[in-house]
Amino acid sequence: MLDGAVEKSNYPLSYHITPLKGLLNDPNGLIQFKGKYHVFYQWNPYGTVHENKTWGHVVSTDLVKWERRDIALAPSEDYDRDGIYSGSAVVHDEKLYLFYTGNVVEEDGTKNSYQCVAVSIDGETFEKKGPIFQHPAGYTRHVRDPKVWYDESDQQWYLIVGAQTVQEEGTALVYCSPDLAEWTLQGELLRAPEIEKLQQRGYMWECPDLIYLDGHWIFLYSPQGIEEVDNRYQNIFQSVYVTLKKEEDSFILENEEMKEIDWGFEFYAPQSFLSDDGRRIMYAWMGVMEPEMEQSMPTIAEGWAHALTIPRSLSFKDGILKQQPVVELEALRKDRSVFSLEQDWKQQLSSGGTELIFQFDELAEPFALQFLQTTSLHYEDHTLSLTRQRWLDQKMESRSIYLPDGLRHLRIYVDGSSLEIFVNDGAAVATARFFEAGDSFVTYKGKNKGLASCYELCGNDSFIR
Repeated sequence: MLDGAVEKSNYPLSYHITPLKGLLNDPNGLIQFKGKYHVFYQWNPYGTVHENKTWGHVVSTDLVKWERRDIALAPSEDYDRDGIYSGSAVVHDEKLYLFYTGNVVEEDGTKNSYQCVAVSIDGETFEKKGPIFQHPAGYTRHVRDPKVWYDESDQQWYLIVGAQTVQEEGTALVYCSPDLAEWTLQGELLRAPEIEKLQQRGYMWECPDLIYLDGHWIFLYSPQGIEEVDNRYQNIFQSVYVTLKKEEDSFILENEEMKEIDWGFEFYAPQSFLSDDGRRIMYAWMGVMEPEMEQSMPTIAEGWAHALTIPRSLSFKDGILKQQPVVELEALRKDRSVFSLEQDWKQQLSSGGTELIFQFDELAEPFALQFLQTTSLHYEDHTLSLTRQRWLDQKMESRSIYLPDGLRHLRIYVDGSSLEIFVNDGAAVATARFFEAGDSFVTYKGKNKGLASCYELCGNDSFIR
């Protein structure tokens, strides 16, 4: 969104949700309310560090053009005085309810968390109602990120929240309510022995999201403390999903494999919502990284940090969570160039963003895509690899994914300093930031049957008001 600090940036993002200034992280409170999409996000408007957390707020009628609103929630009460942490939104009785975690740091450094609610009639101003239940016994104060939804089958509201046991193991707690006011703890989402079947557990589960999609229960969450396995779980924190089966008032694992939602570098804290037309749409934070990497980002000196991903429509097929850019983003398209994949070519990247679509007539043979000077995408022997230069120490680093069925389709969004890569119609997705100066070109080298379409995207001031 080209306004504020981003408008003058050397690494602008044109059609992504960015902070006016300061630091942005988790998407929060995603909802469609009275004909408008509302996206809230954790925001420090006073600096580029993880302090002073409020909820920033933008609204849209089409998921493309956005309008900024005033800060929706800011620290003000005893139960949230040290930060408004992540949460979700629901609509009930024509009112918008925001559920969030209030953070409190005592004088001795002890941290407390409270699950809270605020209510709005107009979607613009919110009245805080305070904590909704007592802190559960047997868990540390690392209980946060409430996600709320309504289950039509039993006509109850449910709330799932990330938690940590006193043994410092990650888990998620489930509450139910008939009215959004009185909440009853049902227990852990995965109870013993189910939770022990997970490949890894980690020490904390953040941003839980339990959804019913295409006939399957899918649990998306962001476990901390997961160890790297082969080419998976290589970032500082991960975002994964598992499939579940519902049995009475609890769940069992349908598939014990924790599958990465995104195999790139910067993807964390995904949250989804149901649009009025029945689509399951997801945003995530495009920015999680090691603290030293974060503070060495070139945008820090410009007074801003991070962005949200583009909105992605979710589906579930053949055991795979698929992500596709929402169809509304096609409105960004302007001019189109078409290239043969049988020969090398070079195309300038648009200042307002570029969308690349590769359609292979047969399974892809080896090829390479170069973005600017040091960021590249290579495919060979069923393996797709994304390589970039670390801005902290200029070392090269890579992420890769093995595609057992080969590669037939690629869709890539390039927006200034961001890449979002959708593989085989969204069966695998990679997200990354990269910071390079110099000529903005993408270069293809390979010999494949098929075509590449390059769309210049019209990312400009009209996308933020």
